[in-house]
Amino acid sequence: MTVEQRVTYCRICEPLCGLIATVENERLISLRPDPENPLSKGRCCPKGVAFTDVQNDPDRVLNPLRRRPDGGFDVVGWDDALDDIAARLAAIIGTHGGESVGQYFGNPAAFSYATGLWPGLFMARIGSKHLYSAGSQDINSRFVASKLLYGAVSQLPFPDLPRTDFLFMLGANPLVSHGSAVRAPRMKDDLSGIVRRGGRVVVVDPRRTETARAFEHLAVRPDSDAWLLLSMLQVIFDQGLDDATATEQQARGGATLRELCLPFTPESTEAHTGVPAAELRALARDFANAPTATAYGRTGACLGRHGTLVSFLLDALTLVTGNFDRPGGTLLSRGVIPLEEFAERADRLTYDTARSRIGGLPDVNGTFPAAVMAEEITTPGAGRMRALFVLAGNPVLSVPNGDALAEAIGELDLCVSFDFYVNETNKHADYVLPATTMLERHDLPIGFAACSPTVFVQGTEPVVAPYGEARPEWEVYRDIARRMGLSLFATGPLERVNGVLAWLDRRGLIRVTPRGMIEMLLRVGPHGDRFGLRRGGLNPKRLRENPHGIVVSEHAPAGLLGEVVRHSDKKVWLDPPQILDEVERLGAREPADPAFPLRLIGLRELRSQNSWMHNSPTLMRGNRRHRARINVVDARQAGLYDGDQVRITSPSGSIETEVLVTDEVQPGTIAVPHGWGHRGGWQLANSAPGASVNVLTSNSPGDLEVLAGMSVLNGVPVRIEPVAVPQ
Repeated sequence: MTVEQRVTYCRICEPLCGLIATVENERLISLRPDPENPLSKGRCCPKGVAFTDVQNDPDRVLNPLRRRPDGGFDVVGWDDALDDIAARLAAIIGTHGGESVGQYFGNPAAFSYATGLWPGLFMARIGSKHLYSAGSQDINSRFVASKLLYGAVSQLPFPDLPRTDFLFMLGANPLVSHGSAVRAPRMKDDLSGIVRRGGRVVVVDPRRTETARAFEHLAVRPDSDAWLLLSMLQVIFDQGLDDATATEQQARGGATLRELCLPFTPESTEAHTGVPAAELRALARDFANAPTATAYGRTGACLGRHGTLVSFLLDALTLVTGNFDRPGGTLLSRGVIPLEEFAERADRLTYDTARSRIGGLPDVNGTFPAAVMAEEITTPGAGRMRALFVLAGNPVLSVPNGDALAEAIGELDLCVSFDFYVNETNKHADYVLPATTMLERHDLPIGFAACSPTVFVQGTEPVVAPYGEARPEWEVYRDIARRMGLSLFATGPLERVNGVLAWLDRRGLIRVTPRGMIEMLLRVGPHGDRFGLRRGGLNPKRLRENPHGIVVSEHAPAGLLGEVVRHSDKKVWLDPPQILDEVERLGAREPADPAFPLRLIGLRELRSQNSWMHNSPTLMRGNRRHRARINVVDARQAGLYDGDQVRITSPSGSIETEVLVTDEVQPGTIAVPHGWGHRGGWQLANSAPGASVNVLTSNSPGDLEVLAGMSVLNGVPVRIEPVAVPQ
């Protein structure tokens, strides 16, 4: 019997907290926080520890599964599965072209570099025109705002938490989420540190969240953030509190932004926001007068009808007050591993270079709104989607009107899913292929790891060998390509280099892998050793010798604007026409329908991660169940009491769930957690299924956010009524 302690880190969400895995005879026994990780310092959320349940779950898919005509699944060998998939895919492409093949990837794919690289190469190689992601239910509006502001979709400015004096936080609940689009594993300590230094943390949210309870809370009506921010800017400009010098140096269009904000006085927006004019004026003055300040927003800011505008205005607020690209303000992201930088230079991270077949919506990072997937499958005509690959995703529970998507999947000629479970989406697939977990693969941090107030890097080797017959997704795509006679390197922006790689790959003379690519990028990156030319620089050997991670710099650098902004003038653009048009649309919103008097918002739960961790006994302890948060005033008016069953109806659908009567939401607002509604192949999750809140949301292209095609998941008009109890 051999028991070992192996160092790794969590890849469930952005903090990437350090973990210690106890392994016995190559089987995971437990996970615990790593006290030697320089960032998380012995901290980890319940989900990281509970990942042991996922790793060892008896419901986990460990062999390739092929769907039978009756809807059940049979275990098949990898060769049989891949031969059939490759043959069917080749036939589809031969008849309908590569543009008929689609791919959807869920949130976990963002935390695995290999899962992003090879599937993307494969889809580019066959000419796929149907690419979708969880981003259109999460962060794409932030990406579009960055494209308009900085010319770079991948640029994600983040708050300098350790040095700021004023954190203005909109639509974020980091005491539960632990920080999204910012890497701060000890977020509670960071926020408390601001207050200890004499600063302020102001949380703007329709709900008195866990974070709002701990700091200052400004209650705002759902989906009114754009009015609030425009009013703050109006006050700052009107009272001469802006930093005109900084704005002139860093940006263009300051005068246009000033004029744009003129009509939005706090008095004129109070009816929209519910925030008293005097209170909003004081907030704007305090933010502008703070020694340093930063504005930060996350999913709550991204999921309304004007999410791109809100993300844009958050950065504009920081910039015009002189707090942009400076210590204690908002900093620009730059990765230790410059994958996004290389992709930007190669024009691979696009916006509005193509439009969706259904709805004519713009691409974001080459992907289209997931809400239109069902219609893309069912609508006849050229370019119709006929095959779909799903990676680490469960869109039936995460996109609007998931029932329509579940039905549409049955019309596909081929559907293949990579996952740990048979879930609500892939139970309709032709194949469910067993994917490796985060503990069964090598990893280096990319993407959101660049949004870190401390420059830090950590690599990890696999903690355990893949269980059963699980395989990394990238290997499966490689093997499908080889069966189809394709090289993944025969196309792309670097055609000469790719052509050489393709020739060598076909002849088996080299083995190009995601790991080799990412380690090369580490070495040529801003802190890399340049293959020995830079003494003390980062390389794979140094990471292996420091498994708990390396602090490259205690503080992320300021002064990067000229380096990362991709507009030709190297300035931030405060006057893009898309934003001017969006403000016009803001003023043209239709009045509320009295048949739906309440406004629905979502909420994140500490022991949930979207739709995929409700099969963990550790996380489902204590009789956990799905509950809608409803204010006592609204509950009483509807004849509802705590624990009752409520029917929630929107113009798009209706769900039933349990009531939690609470004062954490104001009258007129109800909050319902997402990620529930289970009816897949996971026993514990099915025993407490809850309801899918996205049944209440619309997948009509005309109901999506205009600039980014985001699903509108906040501010949804609803009504409530009791569910009659059978006598």
